[in-house]
Amino acid sequence: MSLPAEAPAAAARGLALGPRPAGPDPAADTAAEAMNSVLGKVRPILEAFTADDGALPLAELVRRSGVAKATVHRLAQELVAWGLLEREGCDYRLGLRLFELGQRVHRQRILREAVQPYMEDLLLITRETIHFAIHDSLDVVYLDKIFPHRGLNAESRVAGRLPLYCTGTGKAILAHSPPSLFVDVVRAGLKPLTRHTVVSPGRLRAQLDRIRVEGIALETEEIRLGYASLAVPVFAQRTGSLVGALSVTAPTYRMDAGGHAAALRTAALGIGRSLT
Repeated sequence: MSLPAEAPAAAARGLALGPRPAGPDPAADTAAEAMNSVLGKVRPILEAFTADDGALPLAELVRRSGVAKATVHRLAQELVAWGLLEREGCDYRLGLRLFELGQRVHRQRILREAVQPYMEDLLLITRETIHFAIHDSLDVVYLDKIFPHRGLNAESRVAGRLPLYCTGTGKAILAHSPPSLFVDVVRAGLKPLTRHTVVSPGRLRAQLDRIRVEGIALETEEIRLGYASLAVPVFAQRTGSLVGALSVTAPTYRMDAGGHAAALRTAALGIGRSLT
């Protein structure tokens, strides 16, 4: 992806946006070694499933994972025995054991329990879709989502991922993260999800500067046409550390940014106080 006109200025500010020097790539070597291990083969098999997949045949698991058919077949049988996969006729689906293990992730479970009452309050006040997201790599991961009957039931889902640079929660997190994260996001490429997605590093930087000053992020139609999202960062009061971001998402014609901002800030402060 070629960078916009802002790239030279950004590079002058110390952003290494250009291609990496040629030569051995330790990351690639590490990935190749991992793929040769048993876990390195199990991972692409499990990750072959998307949120929209109910069950997949063996051939599709082979195609998506890139692992040899005989190996996929053998490992799939073991994963079924462990409960990580289940059989559905001749096909495979993710197993209940994965869900059980996921619920044991301590940090996310405790955080979600702290956040839920405030999300419910926001839902009652705004009657719009409420998200709480955390940062992972170059994405936001939605830790929780609640919505009314008329709310947004697409694009986002619990445990789903979306890019940091074009989501309300992502912008709120990115604005309060170390500058190196911005560099990594730009280097990976700002790809448009809609015609309104900000793909200029300079424009994105200006947005983040404004978010830091105002304490609130507004994303309009960058993820889905006709929808906007208002988000605030959430800090643990005891440590001052950034733990995630809270947002209200609504159709653009119904988004009450002025009215929702106060409720969001109040909820974010309440969450921060409740984290021990």
